[in-house]
Amino acid sequence: MASLLRSYNSALLRRPMLTQCLTAGVLFGTGDIVAQQLVEERKKGVGHDWARTARLTFYGTCLFGPCMTKWYELLNRIQFATPTKALVYRVWLDQAILTPVAVAFFYGSMSILEGKPQEARGRIEAAYVPTIVRNWAVYIPTQIVNFSLVPPHLRLVVVSVVSLFWNTYLSAANAANAKAQQELEEEGSSKVEEVVEKVESV
Repeated sequence: MASLLRSYNSALLRRPMLTQCLTAGVLFGTGDIVAQQLVEERKKGVGHDWARTARLTFYGTCLFGPCMTKWYELLNRIQFATPTKALVYRVWLDQAILTPVAVAFFYGSMSILEGKPQEARGRIEAAYVPTIVRNWAVYIPTQIVNFSLVPPHLRLVVVSVVSLFWNTYLSAANAANAKAQQELEEEGSSKVEEVVEKVESV
């Protein structure tokens, strides 16, 4: 186990972008599997939406991973007068600037990857505030510890490990919002059909 951690740490230092993107992809995919099998309680291997897992894995590897790697590189390069100011401003930048954009980007990206770009706005509006509030409850304490105690090259790893649980929530929340929107659309279309039938019968 120790040698595996040393190898991983070495990969982070030698190829940070590739390593962190792959890490994010694995953790997003794993989070979705946990969401489907434990939170949504689907039968093992039966009814599991592997396309959904693939979308989350793609999102983590190709969208979230690169953006977050560059973001942490930027935060680590910014110099502050004191360690206390560095901690306060890095947490503030991460949670007040990045997070509001990242939450909207996640729900919008999922809508597009599902082939339903028309649902993006409604999904963001429905899930945005609850997700932001829960994110702050989880990540403000995490980032205080992260920026004060963890070496710079391991900070995204810490976030990614916490994200295993957070991604489970995101996956379940996105699926619930998608289902709710689909039910609304089906209900709306059925009402339209009823109106058309009534008009035709007059």
